[in-house]
Amino acid sequence: MKNVIHFSHANGFPASTYRTFFAELGDNYELRYIERIGHDARFPVTRDWPHLVEQLLDDIGRTYEEPVWLVGHSLGGYLSLMAALKKPQWVKGVVMLDSPVIAGWRSSMLRVSQWTGLDERLSPAAATRTRRTNWASRDEAWRHFHSKAAFARWDERVLSDYVDFGIPQTSVDGGRMLAFDRQTEYMIYRTLPHTLGARLVHGSPVPVSFVAGTQSREVRQVGLAATRRIAGERFEWIEGSHLYPMERPIETARAVQRMLYAMENGA
Repeated sequence: MKNVIHFSHANGFPASTYRTFFAELGDNYELRYIERIGHDARFPVTRDWPHLVEQLLDDIGRTYEEPVWLVGHSLGGYLSLMAALKKPQWVKGVVMLDSPVIAGWRSSMLRVSQWTGLDERLSPAAATRTRRTNWASRDEAWRHFHSKAAFARWDERVLSDYVDFGIPQTSVDGGRMLAFDRQTEYMIYRTLPHTLGARLVHGSPVPVSFVAGTQSREVRQVGLAATRRIAGERFEWIEGSHLYPMERPIETARAVQRMLYAMENGA
């Protein structure tokens, strides 16, 4: 029987965007995920994401009888860790992909910036408010994203899956629409938790591993001191931006396998 990985995606990118990454893990693990976190009315997006954590725990609790591995990218890494803090008996360990823990003076600055609205200018939140939502065809959507510098670095298999699942066809004439609601994406950015560092002051009740992007703006902004305290030796770098799982999905999957092996064997 395969071990289970419950994966949680980054903000704005439905889980099926990661199919190349999943395929590399599929021989050894059973993969499960919520396709679009934050799109279930029972679990609204609010400050510090308590309902999004409940959405993840609800899915885990209804599906498994044994503890599972939680792996998450960005938003998904934070939710995975917060779920583990709430229900450690359900979790074998957590792998966070470029989800640096915000702690100390940075968490205080985040709280103040959320009060003042400054956080909107310091994060991708502002861009989401006017994000394009419609394209006339798959080809138009592909060309639109492939022409952007950030997406041009992606593995083309991942970009193809993003176009297919993140911008699905919605009309008989081939028209396509963004699957991830931009207001939901905006609210997730605006409600980033600032209390996680304080909740980890005595460590994590489950093993935690971390994989960072060498060019990640998020890592530079947040720093890694708090993350290194909980991950210890289970820490790796991968060449790439905050979206390195899209840029290097096979390398990311192999890093996750190494981290899971280390946690399984107590390293």
